[in-house]
Amino acid sequence: MVVIPAGSFMMGSPEADKDARDDERPQHKVIIAKAFAVSRFEVTFAEWNACVDAGGCAHRPSDQGWGQGARPVINVSWDDITKQYLPWLNRVTGQAYRLLTEAEWEYAARAGTMTRYSWGDDLGENNANCNGCKSRWDNEQTAPVGSFNPNDFGLYDMHGNVWEWVQDCYNENAYATAPTDGSAAPDEPNCSRVLRGSSWLGNPRSMHAAFRNGIYADYRFKGYGFRVARVLPAATTN
Repeated sequence: MVVIPAGSFMMGSPEADKDARDDERPQHKVIIAKAFAVSRFEVTFAEWNACVDAGGCAHRPSDQGWGQGARPVINVSWDDITKQYLPWLNRVTGQAYRLLTEAEWEYAARAGTMTRYSWGDDLGENNANCNGCKSRWDNEQTAPVGSFNPNDFGLYDMHGNVWEWVQDCYNENAYATAPTDGSAAPDEPNCSRVLRGSSWLGNPRSMHAAFRNGIYADYRFKGYGFRVARVLPAATTN
């Protein structure tokens, strides 16, 4: 886990970005008042399988024949994560693990930058795993976690590899009334949930730090995974 410091940032895309989608606007300031911890890597098959083997997770996802171990777990839904994996993890560790909120995810992905990607505005070569990233896994399969350089917070694969489920309900007009404190948008019955960061088969535009995606909470796919956040004791959040 990596401790992400408190701070503030501009969430979303500016009006000047002609490539941005409407659901990325209006750009707005978000204040993260307390530090929080985030998993350095996307949750792996090894970690998910530990939950299955312990009886905490009923769903054993397919690896598409690509291998497990240090590969990010895929074919897991938001429901699988929040109803199986997280309750088990909290029970066995005694900690308070959860999904990141959408604002926390973008703050962590940007790591103090305001560029399209944490390494700059140009996609470059071999900076991530996507359709067009010019890595050995592009548009073919997931890469083992940590195969590329981390961002300035020390987090790996925030862009590409697998889309990451976050806590929030998806609403294309969410930013008009979005919380400014980093909390999740209010829950709605049977809502789609937000995914961030794109994946091994996503295009370069979907890799932008501000790009948003929304999918049914029970949907499983070979490009969907997640990472976790952990609530820190009060003494470490200032």
